[in-house]
Parts: sequence; structure tokens; C-alpha cells
Amino acid sequence: MKTINDSFRGADHRLSLIDLELPKNFNNEIIIFIHGFMGFKDWGAWNLVQAYFVNKGYGFCKFNTSHNGGTVEQGIDFPDPEAFGRNTYSKEIEDVKAVIKYIDTKNSNWNGHLIGHSKGGAIAMISGNQFEKIKSVSTWASIASIENRFPKGEVLNEWRDQGLRFVKNGRTKQDLPQNFNLYNDFQKNKSRFHIERICKKYVKPIAHFHGLDDTSVPSESSQKLADWSKGELHMIKEANHVFGSSHPWVAMEMPDTLEKLCGLTLKFISKIKT
Repeated sequence: MKTINDSFRGADHRLSLIDLELPKNFNNEIIIFIHGFMGFKDWGAWNLVQAYFVNKGYGFCKFNTSHNGGTVEQGIDFPDPEAFGRNTYSKEIEDVKAVIKYIDTKNSNWNGHLIGHSKGGAIAMISGNQFEKIKSVSTWASIASIENRFPKGEVLNEWRDQGLRFVKNGRTKQDLPQNFNLYNDFQKNKSRFHIERICKKYVKPIAHFHGLDDTSVPSESSQKLADWSKGELHMIKEANHVFGSSHPWVAMEMPDTLEKLCGLTLKFISKIKT
């Protein structure tokens, strides 16, 4: 079974795009991939990542978070900046819950494994212990703190006073809005979103993967996550934040560092008894 660009109803009942593929030799385990900040399910070589795991007998689900700036008509890039501006961490966690429900409507007999890239790693860690279906979490180039990603001092005060700030997408050159409610949502859920505290209490298998040449999120972030969670840590040489990928990705094969990442992640997931 393979569905591409189907829709699910996420946070605020907003429709967003989702892909789900179950191979003929399906092992009843589904990997749910969570993209990062300014990301989307079809960015770069993520389609090849899907094919890699499907060829190993795993189901694979990737989706656009409901407020990533995409629409069901155009899921690539950010045709709806107003929705992007209303995004929060709480909304993305609600999206994961909605995706699990969506998968249940397609196949009720499955166990799940979360993979989160960059900011998506934080969403995976927060969500992982909340849902019985999820048996493990893998973070790819994840942030180690939500709070540290916010501005401080005068910049934070200006954002609060204006109620809105803009962040530039270096690839599309768009100035994308962020409502101050993003920060308010974090403050309201500060304990629930505290990554160090979450990691120290983690009860499910967890592994952290990072490129040593990452200039967007330093590899020390995954070192911290592994120390806190007592989970596996894998540092990949000559790998950047997106493990050698880029957008658009037109090659038929993954970059070597991304393929290595997939192999290490598969080795971790395959050890888990479900």
C-alpha cells in the first residue's frame, strides 16, 4: 500500500499532506518521520530515506506539520506564511497524535518508531513517551534545548512588543512571520518541553545521530542528549546538518553520509523488541 499526498487533519483542524507506504513484506513496524524548522516532507532526499526503510520491510510515514507554511494544494515551500506564523510546539505534538490516528485508520496492527530531524528531534522526544504505539525515538541533528533557540534581551522584548517577528529562509529568501504566541506556548509548557528533564526520565529506547560538520546545530547538542538520556550516540564524519542532502535533490541515490545515517538508524531500530 502506498498513499502519496493524502491529507490528515492536524492542529486547529487544519488539513495537511501525508505519505504512508507499507511494503509487501511489511513487518508491522512503521517509521514516522518528523521534519525540522522550515522543512517539509518532500524536502531534499527524504523520499529516498523512505524508500530505504521500505525496502527493509518497514512502513514509512512522513507528513507536513499542519502549520509549516504549506497547503494541501502546494506542500513544497511556504505558500501560506500566515499559517507558519501561527505555529507552536504544542501544535506539532498534536500533529503527531493526529498522524498516529491516521495510520490506525489504514492499519490497526503496527508499532511505531519516531525519527525527528533538527527541531523535529525535539518534537519526537516530547511525543515519544506519550503514545503507546511508539516504541523508540531516533533524533537526527536535533536541538538540545527549545528555550535556547529563542532570542533574548532587547530582541525578545521587541518581539513581545510587536507581537510578530520575521525569520528569513536562506533558500527561498522569504521573510516568514512568527507570532509571539510561539514563545507564550513554550512558557506555558516550559516543564513539559524541557528536553534535559525529558531525556533524564526517558524509558523507551532512544538514539541520537549527528554530523560532525553541522554548522546549524552543533554536534555537542546530541552529545548532551545522549548524556542525559543514556541513549546511543553516533557521530558521522564529514556530515553536515542535512547529511549531505540539499533541496531540490535530483540524484537517484542518497548522499553517502545520509545512507550511512539510515544504516545506523536501522541497526538501532532493528534491535528493539516490539
